Amino acid sequence: MSFPRKHYRTRRCLIALTFMAVAFSLAGCTHQSATQSTTLYERLGGQDTIDTVVENLLYRIADDPEVVVFFANTNIDLFAKSLASQLCDVSDGPCRYEGPPMDRAHQHMGLTDVHFNRLVEHLDAAMQEEGIALGARNELLGRLAPMYADVMRLQ
Repeated sequence: MSFPRKHYRTRRCLIALTFMAVAFSLAGCTHQSATQSTTLYERLGGQDTIDTVVENLLYRIADDPEVVVFFANTNIDLFAKSLASQLCDVSDGPCRYEGPPMDRAHQHMGLTDVHFNRLVEHLDAAMQEEGIALGARNELLGRLAPMYADVMRLQ
């Protein structure tokens, strides 16, 4: 099919736009595959950063009178190790969380949404302080969010 001369410029523009669309699509695929090859665990900074975030979180909990009461009878060293393992596992790191299920670990504590949200705020603040990027923080919190139902189940 041939185009009349007056449509030659339009045809060239369409061809150029098609090539640009293909180029942007390929560039997006390259960026996407590079991002996908980096695990959340790596974007969080690995085990050292996770351990530091957990330690930071524990100091924040200790300074919060509304939340610290839930940890009064907790072996803090065991809790820190277990939480770090869980964060490592959830973020596709080499760890496997082997602690109790969330509903059993939190049963009959009397937690409310206020307490739950406060802990999430403390975790996010601890990650911010360690320089973890917003995207990685949001992804981790997004992976933890489904645990809400289990944590609150037996309250």
